[in-house]
Amino acid sequence: MFTKILIANRNEIAVRVIRACKEMGIATVAVFSEADREALHVKLADESYCIGSALPKNSYLNMENIISVALATKSEAIHPGYGFLSENPRFAAMCEENNITFIGPTADVISKMGDKDMARQTMKEAGFPVIPGTEVVEDVDEALTFADIIGFPLLIKARAGGGGKGIRRVDDRESFESAFLAAKQESTAAFGDGAVYLEKYLAPVKHIEMQVLADHFGNVVCLGERDCSMQRMNQKLIEESPAVSVPDVNRKRMIDAAVSASIAVGYRGAGTIECLYDQNGDFYFMEMNTRLQVEHPVTESITGVDLVKWQIRIAAGLKLGFTQEELRYNGHSIECRINAESPYNNFRPSAGKIEMLHTPGGPWVRFDTAIYHGYTVPPFYDSMVGKLIVTANTRDESIRKMKASLCELIIEGIDHNGEFQLDLLSQEAFENGSYTTDYVTKMLSKGR
Repeated sequence: MFTKILIANRNEIAVRVIRACKEMGIATVAVFSEADREALHVKLADESYCIGSALPKNSYLNMENIISVALATKSEAIHPGYGFLSENPRFAAMCEENNITFIGPTADVISKMGDKDMARQTMKEAGFPVIPGTEVVEDVDEALTFADIIGFPLLIKARAGGGGKGIRRVDDRESFESAFLAAKQESTAAFGDGAVYLEKYLAPVKHIEMQVLADHFGNVVCLGERDCSMQRMNQKLIEESPAVSVPDVNRKRMIDAAVSASIAVGYRGAGTIECLYDQNGDFYFMEMNTRLQVEHPVTESITGVDLVKWQIRIAAGLKLGFTQEELRYNGHSIECRINAESPYNNFRPSAGKIEMLHTPGGPWVRFDTAIYHGYTVPPFYDSMVGKLIVTANTRDESIRKMKASLCELIIEGIDHNGEFQLDLLSQEAFENGSYTTDYVTKMLSKGR
């Protein structure tokens, strides 16, 4: 087992990893930007080092500085968290070159799954259903020919990256060219890669993702599914597990497919296969995230499996300590992402000093955060300041528990989306589980 791990991230995920390491008796090294000198992860780690200015490219994306700190502190492994360098194959390769264990899959697997076009082909060869579409197309005229074959509406999607960037929905032939060029331009600016492909637009659909763990010995388990369909602009707002819309027979099919696909790509560590799930009960591969997910706590809550600890154990060469058949699912868990933004002012980001903080408590209530009273939320990073997770015996109980917890949450000094989350939980479509990925967009268009 490792004796020291460097956490190449910030905010609540850095705190989450540090806590897991402390429980495992592993020393921790934090890295931080100049804007994060007073951040909680800096205070909790055994050692902390500044690696650059506030801009991510100068700090949390600065691979050379992070590797230098790891070598100087004799850190044996690096946990990348999520975002930043967590799905960067070059960084994973640099770790290997410097005899540092990257807590995640190999650089080759990250590269293969990060290239969405290659990932589609790989999953198709592995027998996982894929959405009808094309390989990468460079020329707009060629793309338009394929578009006519696929039919409208369709999606133009960036080969690289994520977070909803480089994606355009096109409803008709007349608007295709401008959308195609805009998607390429946005993808180039965001990821340095302007390659795009076309995909049939499926609606209405659920966004269902399958959590997998795989060790170095060919053992793979799928820890069930999460429903992440409550989204705005391709960004998840609420996640829950299990998915009320997925019957047991389909859940079994999806679990089997996820395990088979993970074996086929030689996966190791924690990963998530994201799918679109239609009203007929058919599911299609969308992408694979080769890292820990923001919403991992809901899976931990219903399975009792600590995903971060198992990431570390697997990276250290240990075998999975349980099988698919031994997994047990208990209760229902919901997570609400708490973002520093003003939902009723066009979701304008909010930064500033936390003047008062009260977090909800009680049995099976968890608030993963890195904010504290007196902390100043910087304007340079993602707006998420916390994740509120509740678990209860039934879904109805879990919804009521989440509503009560949101009402108890107090964060003064910044705007946040707690009231908006309450509104979403009270929607009939959420209460009966029928909500789909386009629900929030339609709700907001009606002025709700």
